[in-house]
Amino acid sequence: MCLPTSGVIWLGFPKQPCEEEGLRVEDGAEEKRTVHTGRVETVERLTPGMIRIVLGGEGLSAFDTRGHTDSYVKLLFPPPSETDPDSYDLDAVRAERPRSEWPVTRTYTVRTWDRVNRLLTLDFVYHGDKGLAGPWAAATRPGDRLRLLGPGGGYAPSPDADWHLLAGDESALPAIAAALEHLPEGAPAHVFIEISGPEEEQPLTVREGVQVHWLHRGTGKVGSALVPAVRALDFPEGAVHAFVHGEAGAVKELRRLLRIDHNLPKEQLSISGYWRLGRDEDRWQSGKAEWNRSVEAEEEAALKARR
Repeated sequence: MCLPTSGVIWLGFPKQPCEEEGLRVEDGAEEKRTVHTGRVETVERLTPGMIRIVLGGEGLSAFDTRGHTDSYVKLLFPPPSETDPDSYDLDAVRAERPRSEWPVTRTYTVRTWDRVNRLLTLDFVYHGDKGLAGPWAAATRPGDRLRLLGPGGGYAPSPDADWHLLAGDESALPAIAAALEHLPEGAPAHVFIEISGPEEEQPLTVREGVQVHWLHRGTGKVGSALVPAVRALDFPEGAVHAFVHGEAGAVKELRRLLRIDHNLPKEQLSISGYWRLGRDEDRWQSGKAEWNRSVEAEEEAALKARR
């Protein structure tokens, strides 16, 4: 997976191009950001803690993905008012207005993109009134609009892998669900999804050879059920392609398990912290590069000690 910040091991096998449309820097010059505007078509409460929003409309006419199951978009808040036009020049806003007037961004996985009907489906984790995007998703109604950047992305299950490992918390569930729908026919997979309780389980595409483990943490800390479950897995023989994302602390532990304990090469992993306990996205993204450098330094020291 390719995120706008560093620290993602996503190389895959074979290597996949990392695309971040409208957000990339090429030849020393930043591309103009394309801002898409989606119209809310439907709102569905999938579980008590997950809301599905389907966006459509002419404002998505230039939007498209490239087949990555971890495709993501940057949502811009606040959303446009009823009288605002669909067109929006983000570069001009950032160049001409004080930072306090810039939109706030939140990163969300593309659950599905219907290219024929031009419908974009996003799933929002909902924690009541906490946060920015979740409360918006709970309050929005058909006809409302939302601006977004992207998509980016870089991971899809490799057909060359002998087996697949997919692991994460609620924040990674949309990407895991998308990956399950695109696993090669007959590919073995072990899937670990940590959620608060059984009421948060969702129907998934589970083909032959796929084992899905729903992990209920109850009142425990995020990662408290996920990490030991993955540790307890008896890894099958052969090359694994792993997708591990979610809370940064839990992901750090699983990264160490895969890279050091199982000695897996980087090219077999897509692994990164989507978020971090105690921090909103702005604070997490501002400190993520430093966090990743620390994790990578610890990892390199541990690997050297094994040699």
